[in-house]
Amino acid sequence: MAETQRRLSGITGGVPLDRRRFLRVLGSAGGLAAAGGLASACGGLQESGGSGGADVIRIGYVSPETGPLAPFGEADQFVITAIGEYFAQNPIQVGGTSYPVEIIKRDSQSDSNRAADVAADLIGNAGIHLMLVSSTPDTSNPVSDQCEANGMPCVSTVTPWQPWYFGRGATEGTRFNWTFNFFWGLEDVEAVFADMWDQVPTNKTAGALWPNDPDGLAWGNPQTGFPPAQAQRGYSIVDPGNYPNGTQDFSAQIAQFQAENAEILLGVPIPPDFTTFWRQAAQQGYQPRIATVAKALLFPSSVEALGDLGVNLGTEVWWSPTHPFTSSLTGQNAGALADAYTASTGRQWTQPIGFAHALFEVAAAAFSSVEAIDDREGLAQAISQLRLDTVVGPLDWTAGPVPNVAKTPVVGGQWRTGTDTPYDLVIVSNTQNPNIPTAGTVEPLR
Repeated sequence: MAETQRRLSGITGGVPLDRRRFLRVLGSAGGLAAAGGLASACGGLQESGGSGGADVIRIGYVSPETGPLAPFGEADQFVITAIGEYFAQNPIQVGGTSYPVEIIKRDSQSDSNRAADVAADLIGNAGIHLMLVSSTPDTSNPVSDQCEANGMPCVSTVTPWQPWYFGRGATEGTRFNWTFNFFWGLEDVEAVFADMWDQVPTNKTAGALWPNDPDGLAWGNPQTGFPPAQAQRGYSIVDPGNYPNGTQDFSAQIAQFQAENAEILLGVPIPPDFTTFWRQAAQQGYQPRIATVAKALLFPSSVEALGDLGVNLGTEVWWSPTHPFTSSLTGQNAGALADAYTASTGRQWTQPIGFAHALFEVAAAAFSSVEAIDDREGLAQAISQLRLDTVVGPLDWTAGPVPNVAKTPVVGGQWRTGTDTPYDLVIVSNTQNPNIPTAGTVEPLR
């Protein structure tokens, strides 16, 4: 019981780094763990149940709790604790038998190599039956790749489907055997941002901040990313080129945006990098009329770090307390789930709450569709056919847009000075999803 609680709270440590890397090599070699070879290689582990037997459903969960992507994982411990308490009272029924659930949390530390390492350890050492992973391609892609190589069912989220799908080497029609994703796509956020831009008079020139990471490469792709999509809408993109994460001087980008009079700012930087950019932009006299910045501006903490410079900055909104959806597990609607987070933590709601919760909705539905908890093929098949109404909206893996992907809605918001909090995220664009209510209209930065 003590070990179960220790894992549930996410404190369990990993194996030494050299061993994790050893496991990672085994995993990339093509499914050794799934075939049971890892058991003999690493000391008698069972094929599916690990060292703890097959009497407990073990779910691995990987996300960034520390490092520059830490805001994405801020709500994970709340969700895992709440879901753990729910499963303690409501065990999952598999093949007519009730099973307790153990959630084994690992921190990717915002590092792709670390994400792959801890995924290999969960598969090879922890005896998990299903992997869940969240938050940006930097985490979701390496974890998904480990699961695909090792025959481990895996569900990822908070990663746009193009970087997850094409970024892992897929082509049109490719079907992964073990890995699945639910989130929106670039086509959706392109439409949301364009609708926000259309509401502010500009010269239709957007300066782009594209980091040299999977998101930045996908969003800035000249054939399949933002440039061709927004060109069709009459907008042009000023692209200074991809910059490395952790850049400390954005003077070159700012100078180019000023020289080409980019009245719109667009990008998908990590939170610390946008804070650096936006402060330097203010110091150097660059102020666009509207800014729609993905990733960096999703979280209250990121905007609060900007002080007064955060007013009316825009971003995509994929979940909020006013989203009209309800959990298939707990029956909580989005507002109740957000309120529970604030009551438990004392912090303002944040978008990943709903998607972390929805991962466990998918997990429970998948296990309920098979006859044995170690039926990996059955779990993968169940997810591939799953249709489920969740707290982030309806999921349908039979609908596409490509195999292994289910889409979720996205709208647009701006940060406004709050009453009880420093900033509130106000939904201002719902053209793509009118069932999600707005609470204001787009306001220019100047």
